[in-house]
Amino acid sequence: MKTNAAPAPKRKRAYRQGARAVAAEQTASRILDAFDQRLATDWYDEITLEQIAKDAEVTAQTVIRRFGGKEGLFEAVWMRHSKEIENRRRVEPGDIDGAVRVIVEDYEAMGDLVWRSLAQEDRFPAIKAMADLGRRHHRGWIEQAFAPFLKGLGAPERKMRIDQLVTATDLYTWKLIRRDMGRSITHVRSLMRALIEGVLNDKAA
Repeated sequence: MKTNAAPAPKRKRAYRQGARAVAAEQTASRILDAFDQRLATDWYDEITLEQIAKDAEVTAQTVIRRFGGKEGLFEAVWMRHSKEIENRRRVEPGDIDGAVRVIVEDYEAMGDLVWRSLAQEDRFPAIKAMADLGRRHHRGWIEQAFAPFLKGLGAPERKMRIDQLVTATDLYTWKLIRRDMGRSITHVRSLMRALIEGVLNDKAA
């Protein structure tokens, strides 16, 4: 009786290819994790590919072959974080409390690392490019999260309101309250909520 089963050599070859792909992704993940950890403690220009390779238990050539260099590494790490941030910031449009909750949670998780990167953006084009992308993403999130409060506004008024909401929920605002002033998470939520309400209740905006 005939069967449709693939010949054993083909099955084995497909298995080996799949295993290699999984191993390659695991290696890439280890490299990104190693670079991410270095970014949290070291300045960008002080980090070497040799350090990353050692931390990830690979060769520097493997790092270069996979990411091309530090610029490629930074972009890959930033894009990975961007996906995490997008998932954390999911909120129903118009839910102010929900928006405050997710934005503060996001900053608590990533704020210090992002702030450290922003402090270096004027020196390194790779960081500047990703920082600008992050700003565009934040503005886009504002437009989505506060969409009901932007309806019916003329172009100048809409732009002003978005600018105000960006400022009220910006990383700089969180950093000022949480790190510079040393306030609690509850305090930063309450203050950010008050800033947002002030914007939405401002008839001149």
